[in-house]
Amino acid sequence: MRLIRDAFADDPALDVAVSRAILERVAAGELPETMRLARPGAMVAFAKQDAVSDGYAAAARAARAGHFEAVLRLAGGRAAVFHEQTIAFARALPESNPRAGIHARFEAVAELLARAFRRLGVDARVGEVPGEYCPGGWSVNARGRTKLAGLGQRLIGGAAHMGAVVVVDQGERVRDVLVPVYEALGLEWDPATTGSLAAEAPGIGWDDVAAAILAEHGELEEAELDPETLALARRLAPEHRAPG
Repeated sequence: MRLIRDAFADDPALDVAVSRAILERVAAGELPETMRLARPGAMVAFAKQDAVSDGYAAAARAARAGHFEAVLRLAGGRAAVFHEQTIAFARALPESNPRAGIHARFEAVAELLARAFRRLGVDARVGEVPGEYCPGGWSVNARGRTKLAGLGQRLIGGAAHMGAVVVVDQGERVRDVLVPVYEALGLEWDPATTGSLAAEAPGIGWDDVAAAILAEHGELEEAELDPETLALARRLAPEHRAPG
């Protein structure tokens, strides 16, 4: 499996589009199975369900007022937050029948992340925390109390995308921007459910968490983002910029 570390923190819509471009090229047989592990810029990533909400425009304005760009995410159920102290995880897998393996892929990635966090001394568990933001049964939490990572999945003909946002530090930034964003969307949640790995294991940093995740994958082939994929991502990026 190839490993791509390229990130576009200054252009969040392009950053999302890069993962989509990789997915589409994997589906077409032009690239092998590929994983991205990147440090993103500050963005609130809205889901399709958010985009049809009456409060979407107000939510996007609230995100930008909090100094987060507003983008449309590739996978996931509700708005999630990325910033410089999170890890954007994405894996594109060739699949002849992607729908058949939905459950197994969620389970595999959630358990992999939980194992990686346990390497760092965190009591990491798989499961939804009551009242969490962007709720999902495959979230990874700390002690059953606070959310550390959320997962999403996107299927297209010939491939599947598994994505996750891992909160390494500064969980309060996730909480603070989501309060007005979720209010605008009319979503109820408990801000106390926001967490971070650094809050659970003080002293760990972004590189420590990235290394723990990579250690769970075994041998990977380091690669750079190729020009064809980047060109496709640039064409797709406007579709991932939220209006306004």
